[in-house]
Amino acid sequence: MEALISVILPAGRAAVELSLFVLLPIMVVMLSIMRLLEARGVMDWLVARLAPSLRPFGLTGLGVFAALQINFVSFAAPLATLSMMEGRGASDRHLAAAFAMVLAMAQANATFPLAALGLSVWPTLAWSLVGGLAAAAATTYVFGRHLSEDEHVMDETLRHPVAEDAKGVLDVINRAGAEAFKIAIGAIPMLVLSLVAVTALRKLGAIDSLTTLLAPALTLVGIDPAVILPTFTKYLAGGTAMLGVVDEQVRAGTMPAGLLNASAGFLIHPLDVPGVAVLMSAGRRVAAVWKPACLGAAIGIAVRTAGHLLAG
Repeated sequence: MEALISVILPAGRAAVELSLFVLLPIMVVMLSIMRLLEARGVMDWLVARLAPSLRPFGLTGLGVFAALQINFVSFAAPLATLSMMEGRGASDRHLAAAFAMVLAMAQANATFPLAALGLSVWPTLAWSLVGGLAAAAATTYVFGRHLSEDEHVMDETLRHPVAEDAKGVLDVINRAGAEAFKIAIGAIPMLVLSLVAVTALRKLGAIDSLTTLLAPALTLVGIDPAVILPTFTKYLAGGTAMLGVVDEQVRAGTMPAGLLNASAGFLIHPLDVPGVAVLMSAGRRVAAVWKPACLGAAIGIAVRTAGHLLAG
């Protein structure tokens, strides 16, 4: 029992510190900016101008909004937009394309906290856009080509609060702060459990054994074995859990900024067990297209990975 407690307490402390002192402040600022832009109509203006140029990739106006949400709010933010698309009559192919794009793009709840650890934000966002478009196109024209194109008349109007005076601005900021607090607090259980699991696996020697087993093959293809642990954690427990592991590695000096940036393409996205499960809950038709969406997202992530590796 003492051994278990000695694992839980440091992991719990690290999870709470990461959630409250890194994730929460960043999410408060980013969500406040995003919600104020929505309330001022800037997001409507941007979506209206971007939507026509992105239609060849299989994206609608609401799909564009989902892309902005994943990049600047959190991986769960597009959940409401995907649900809205289904409810307003988007075709199965458009749903799959938007779903794939979201799964392939960099989620803000990992991107911006990692910026404090050495991640270059603008290249990450640029490659996120490229990967998202590649995922949407691959889903529309390859993996989802058999899906129905039947589409009901869609209302793509974005409904959100307005901020026409000081009170309206304050209300928007307060709501954004409450939303950010909910995200940060909601991340604590997954962070604690993942850090406890990782610490326990380390103490049992499982991580060292896995690293020893895979290191020769990874070194042969030029991949640093230090990425094994965050990759393992990310795909099983999600981006927030990966954030906790990377934070620990950066503090220990085993994850330099260069390696973090080179690994961003395959580490920062919602294509993992928790991410897919959460986004599938958007609706029955969204859940039905998860297979072509995941295949398309894999193409987008491969494009992002190549881009980050080439950029160094």
